[in-house]
Amino acid sequence: MNKTTSLQPQTEDWDLIIQPQRNLLDLRLGELWRYRDLILLFVRRDFVAAYKQTILGPLWYLIQPLLTTITFTVIFGRIASLPTDGLPEFLFYMSGTVIWSYFAECLNKTSNTFVQNAHLFGKVYFPRMAVPVSILISNLITFLMQFVLFLGFVGFFALRGTPIRMNLAWVALSPLLLLMMAGLGLGFGIIISSLTTKYRDLRFLVQFGVQLLMYATPVIYPVSSIPARFQPLLQANPMTPIVEAFRFAFLGAGTVNAGQLLYSFVFMVVLVFLGAVIFNRVEQTFMDTV
Repeated sequence: MNKTTSLQPQTEDWDLIIQPQRNLLDLRLGELWRYRDLILLFVRRDFVAAYKQTILGPLWYLIQPLLTTITFTVIFGRIASLPTDGLPEFLFYMSGTVIWSYFAECLNKTSNTFVQNAHLFGKVYFPRMAVPVSILISNLITFLMQFVLFLGFVGFFALRGTPIRMNLAWVALSPLLLLMMAGLGLGFGIIISSLTTKYRDLRFLVQFGVQLLMYATPVIYPVSSIPARFQPLLQANPMTPIVEAFRFAFLGAGTVNAGQLLYSFVFMVVLVFLGAVIFNRVEQTFMDTV
């Protein structure tokens, strides 16, 4: 008697299936949400590691912008006598410092994503975009601490009788300004990070370039102090309307309108989309070149 054995196809129930990414326009945002716990672990790692084994610890988050503001006040305010739109010099430079620090930190840190995390990327799979997203969040925590410090000084000057006019309608736009700064830092950062996998020279140019970009942004001077024929060139910088809008919202002085903010927003959206496409492309092959 012949015994017949039927072979049934085995179904395998996997929790995670990793497939090669074929479409560069697929940003896999849903996958980022599934890995939110990992992103929060990265945030905690960045926040704790920044000033680990320091005496003052997290106080450095406040001391750094304070020292920078004092330096700007002495050099650009007292010695160079640059105009400040009639605002107290300390508040003018602190508003620029707080805003610029968030953008610059997002750009600088995301620009090293591939090179600094190559050892991690080569061992285990997770959406690579989780690293730059965690950098944005950890820097947002730092920004909020420095922003509270800034508001404290605004209150202090107001109690001393300094006329400060907050524009509440523009204050309500603060989350949008934050989103635009984060998007610009992320977009520029991931494009540079993708390019540095092949061209390491960019690593040395980034910090120098960010410093130069600061002088092309109204951080230490107001737009109104620039000759009218040069102002369109300054407004081409997408960070210019954001810095001026921030000052106009919380200090009541600044040169900005809705059209300029719309330009910055569209610039940010295009930059983030372009950066994500380049990031996805490099992600597929960077381990062969990094």
